[in-house]
Amino acid sequence: MDILVCIKQVPGTSKVEVDPVTGVLKRDGVDSKMNPYDLYALETALRIREEKGGTVKVISMGPPQAMDVIREAYTMGADDGVLLSDRKFGGADVLATAYTISQGARMMGNVDLILCGKQTTDGDTAQVGPEMAEYLGIPHIANVIKIEDIKEFGMVVEMDMPNTIEVAEINYPCLLTVEKDIFQPRLPSYRKKLATSDRGIKVLSLKDLEDQNEKRYGLSGSPTQVERIFPPAVNTDKEMWKGAGEELGDRLAAKLKDLKFI
Repeated sequence: MDILVCIKQVPGTSKVEVDPVTGVLKRDGVDSKMNPYDLYALETALRIREEKGGTVKVISMGPPQAMDVIREAYTMGADDGVLLSDRKFGGADVLATAYTISQGARMMGNVDLILCGKQTTDGDTAQVGPEMAEYLGIPHIANVIKIEDIKEFGMVVEMDMPNTIEVAEINYPCLLTVEKDIFQPRLPSYRKKLATSDRGIKVLSLKDLEDQNEKRYGLSGSPTQVERIFPPAVNTDKEMWKGAGEELGDRLAAKLKDLKFI
């Protein structure tokens, strides 16, 4: 089975500056790491390959430094990787990002399964995976917590819905977004790091894609843009009360009513 995993490099710290003009994160010079949710997608892919054979490829979008997460994927067992990197991709919202990665996926040949993490820690939209599937014209299932059965033409999965656990069957080619409880990600291997140190990473820019219409990418292709980003207000005010349980309960109820919480 040929599997493609979407991974992303995200800031490794919450102390990130925001461009006041474009409203996007300033990623240059910031400590970064692989998006934690993508580790679960990669682990899922590796376990499926161990059971059914095939290949595991990874794809990422970002500046040249995003090659680091592809190399990390190599140390975990990925076979090949592609980085979508072009200044014209910068500032993309979820729709433009999904379109860009779907175009990159088309350049990687036919795959049976595309896996994504549930969401990214720097965006938390959980939209890119499903939107990719729509652009690629393939079925998709989100919030997958378990793969029950891998068949010749598809698989049976469990998905975590708001009030129920649902079971569904999906045919290949398809896309799944997985939850963090599906598998425990393995640690990178030092031996694999040495073995893959000279393994290449293919870099694709806009001119390498089938659709080279600049209006579909980056800020130009983003129907939504951030108007304002600001850190949450820090409130350290506190009150310490002492007394019997009944007395404190009445006092707490009065306080909540005074604050108009109840």
